[in-house]
Formats: sequence, structure tokens, C-alpha cells
Amino acid sequence: EEELPDGLDESYSQEEDEDSDSDASSVADVSPSGSATLVSRNCIKCLAQPAEAQETVLKPALVSSLFPNVPPTIYFSTRDERVEKLPWEQRKLLRWKMCTVTPNIVKQTVGRSHFRVSKKSNDWLGCWGHHMKSSSFRAIREHQKLNHFPGSFQIGRKDRLWRNLLKMQARCGKKEFNFFPQSFILPQDIKLLRKAWEEGASCQKWIVKPPASARGIGIQVIHKWSQLPKRRPLLVQRYLHKPYLIGGKKFDLRIYVYVTCYDPLRVYLFKDGLVRFASCKYSSSMKSLSNKFMHLTNYSVNKKNTEYKSNSDETACQGHKWALKALWSYLTQKGVNSEAIWEKIKDIVIKTIIASEPYVNSLVKMYVRRPYCCHELFGFDIMLDENLKPWILEVNISPSLHSNSPLDVSIKGQMIRDLLNLAGFVLPSTDSGASRPQTRSGSTCSLGSALKEKPKSASEHFIAEKMKKAYYLTQKIPDQDFYSSVLDILTPDDVRILVETEDEYSRRGQFERVFPTHISMRYLRFFEQPRYFNILVTQWELKYYLNKHKGLELLKNWCVKGYHTGAGTDLAQAWSLPKSFFLQKTGVQSNGFSKLELGRLG
Repeated sequence: EEELPDGLDESYSQEEDEDSDSDASSVADVSPSGSATLVSRNCIKCLAQPAEAQETVLKPALVSSLFPNVPPTIYFSTRDERVEKLPWEQRKLLRWKMCTVTPNIVKQTVGRSHFRVSKKSNDWLGCWGHHMKSSSFRAIREHQKLNHFPGSFQIGRKDRLWRNLLKMQARCGKKEFNFFPQSFILPQDIKLLRKAWEEGASCQKWIVKPPASARGIGIQVIHKWSQLPKRRPLLVQRYLHKPYLIGGKKFDLRIYVYVTCYDPLRVYLFKDGLVRFASCKYSSSMKSLSNKFMHLTNYSVNKKNTEYKSNSDETACQGHKWALKALWSYLTQKGVNSEAIWEKIKDIVIKTIIASEPYVNSLVKMYVRRPYCCHELFGFDIMLDENLKPWILEVNISPSLHSNSPLDVSIKGQMIRDLLNLAGFVLPSTDSGASRPQTRSGSTCSLGSALKEKPKSASEHFIAEKMKKAYYLTQKIPDQDFYSSVLDILTPDDVRILVETEDEYSRRGQFERVFPTHISMRYLRFFEQPRYFNILVTQWELKYYLNKHKGLELLKNWCVKGYHTGAGTDLAQAWSLPKSFFLQKTGVQSNGFSKLELGRLG
């Protein structure tokens, strides 16, 4: 066991290439722990947005919450910062589980926060490793955090992604989900493909992809039926034959998407990313289809071309790899509205994540002890067509963090640092053991005991919260006026979620939260089933996005006093009120929910 240095020997991991993305494996040695710790007084009031140029200064080891009685989170620094050392009783808890795929850039970032690592250690707080089978998530303890959700392969595999988007098209309309090229999964769809092939033009192109491959392996562009492999699983996709070109070359975008929670759904986009160019000028000629340097944008393919040119300047529009921000500057200079493109990208990212939501939420409830235990970074590969419409090509559940150039180090280093701060790692405390009943909340799990609640049995609290949730989930034709009343009386569970959401937002760094926002109500109709906490957080954003300070002060008051009088009613009384109280707010009469209904609506 050793403390992670700022720079690590390559032997610690087997890094992937730029496009290397793994689908499924298993993490071993996931085991219990739970050491008592003192809450450090060395806190930073809140993590500010990274400055353009920061001095090398000593940073506090912990980031204090915006709210009283909420535990601080571990601070992760940039390369030009130093992090103070916690007292040994706390520092000995900073353990990171190593895997062969843990990227050096992650090791270096956690090393600067004085994490220790051992490949044999079972007593760890964080792990950046392989995806694993859903049932294996049961082994992750309450205070541990893995960089995957069970079921995320529902968008991480090319075939599953297409099936799920096709299902969304059928349910919500093709117009809303028409951002993935028409695809066919072989051998199941061979007859449908043949029909589409025969109905199409004679010069049509198709791109053939193995459903779970990476780095451009096994991909080919074809135009004859005889070129199609018939005896193995494949995804056959309409080729985007009119891409937007720069310098005569096609390119795609690697967009980093980070999901911290699925219920409520919280999605962030990193403001920078990578632009990857093909290393040969594009031609629509059928004779060029075998030229991978022309038709594929994968770095792992194009770096083998003698014409490939690297780029070490994140502000420069040169070489075959640019920073995303450099692309936006280039397009803006050409008179293109790059902000409009970014808004379209955010829209299709949110819809794609929602397509995976029912699967992930179901598996999280089945196999994960608490939502805190999971978070995930996705790599979205997006291409712009000649009309600058963004198309999703694929989603990677283990996007490569290999950094082989100053450009990679600059973008991925900042992104990982911000991601780990956003994740909100908390030191385990005496009340985080396995025997303690767990709340459904994340990093604010100790908030409940700190809220100075009025004396009331746990079962009464539970029934009252279920009653409120059921009420807002069973309206046949809800409108904005109805939904807005969800904030009139906040239950302890509501406050936990809102505190967690606001605390997390304050640590976002260069990530942009795209869900929830004040416009997120438009996306609620795409969810297979409504989620109460999605309604809660979207209404909160809608009400306070122009006056964040007011919303924060309200939550702080709740944390101190233990009640919220937004509707002029003390929560101590509201908890004991029947469903008719809520119904009176909209003039509807009812006899209330039966125990069976409460159990079913959960």
C-alpha cells in the first residue's frame, strides 16, 4: 500500500486508446468497512468556479456544505493546487480501489487528495473500474462509490441504444427522437433491412458495426448486399453521407456527460470536449469506401496514418484533434450560431439518458443499497450533418481517459477533477454502518437526524411522505398550477433531495447541469413512468432559478428549524393530515388512499 504520487508509473494500469470503451466485466473485492471519523473543521465554504489562472495555494481538504448539519465532501484539486492533509484518523480512511483500467489521470487526481491505494484493499471509498453485472452491485457498501450504474449498457451498447430509441419513437413520436441514424440489428432484422435496402437508391451507403466493439474495430462502410456479413451479430446503420466538413474532412465530437443520480435524474455536460478529425479529405465516391482514414474519425484508427497531425494547443484549430471550445470559436467566426448547436446537443443527450431511465432505476432499487453508491461518466459521440444537425453515433459507458498529449491532459484533467468534486465523496461516519436504516438519499444521508424533527413515529413520517408522493403521481391531467403546489409543504424527504441537489450544483466546476433546469418540465412526458422527485426538483428550479439566494435561505431555515411554512402550515401538523388536506388545495374531494394503493404507488 502506498500513497498515490502526483505522477504515477505506467505499470499501475493498462490504459486504453482514445476511443477504448469497455462494455461489461466484474469488479472483485467489494467488501464492507465503516470506520468512525471526526468531522474536520478544515472546510472550504464552497467550491468556486475554477479561475482562468490560479496560484499554487494550499487548499482545505474538505468542502463544507451550503447548509448546516450536512457533512462536508472531499476536495479534489487541479495540478497547480496543494491539498492539506487531514489528521491521520481521517486520512487513513482515504482508500481508493485499484483496477487495471483505472486511468492515470484519475489516480493522479485522487493522489493529490492523499488517497492511498491497494489492489488488495477491501476498505475503500471510491473505485474507477469496469462495468459489472447488476447483481454484483449488491456488494457495494453504503459509503462506497463506483463509477457505473447497473443497466447503463442499455444505451452503452449500440444495439440496445437503437432498440430503446426506437421504443421512444413509437411512444413519443419520431420527430422528438429522430437523432440516431436508422439502424437494423442482425440477424433479427435481416428481412426489414432487405426491404429498406431495396426501397432505397442504388447509391446508398451503409455502415456496419459490431454491437459492442470500440476503437473502430470491425467497422466497415458498404454499398452492396453481397458485402454484408450474414452470420454474426451486427448493427447496420444508414451512413451519414453528407457530413459537415472542415478543411474537406469529416469529424465527430466527444461530449462528456455525467449522471450523478437517476431518481431524481441529474445530468451534467462538461463545457469542453474533443473534436476528432478523419485524416483524409472526404469523398462520396463508392471507390473510397474502404479508406478508414477518410470515413472513420476514431483517434485509434487515424493515428496510424502517416498524414496524421497532433495538436497540443487547446485554443488552436490545427491538426486532427481540437478542443470543443476551439470548434465553437471557429464556427462562430464563420457566422454559425454555435450556441444553437449546443442547445440541440443538450436536448438529444437528455432524451437519450431518459431512454435508459426505466431500466437503470429498476436495477438500482433492486441491487444498490443507496443512490450515493453509483455515478457514471458517458462519452457521447456526435456528428454534425451538412445542415449542422447533431446526430448521436454511439454512447460509451467507459470513455477513454488516456491522455497522450497536452490537449488531452488539459481537458480530461480538468473534467475528472470537476467530476470527482461533483460526485461528493463523504468520509464514513459512525452512523453510516450497515446496521443503520438507510435513507434513499445520497450524500446528505445524515441530514435526517440533524433536522431537529418534531417527535413523531417513523411509520407516520413514512405514510405521510407516501401519501404526498402518491397524490402527485396519480393525477390524470396535471397542469403547472397543480405541480407548483408540490413546494407548498416540504416533507423531510423533499428537503433531503433539494439540499443534495443544491449542494451538488454548487460543486459543478466547468460542468453545466442540463437536467433539472427551469425548462425541464417539457421532458417529464418522455419518462416511461412519472417520478415524484423529478417533479419536485423541476418545480424548485422553475420557482427559484432567478432567485437562487431565496431558495437556499429557505432550505437553510428548514435545516435549522426543522420545518417549512411555505403554505403557512407547520410540517408537524401537515405530516398528520389526511390526503384530503392536499386535495383541498385543488378543490378535489376524496376518501384518501388505501394501504394497498400506498404500497403500490410507493
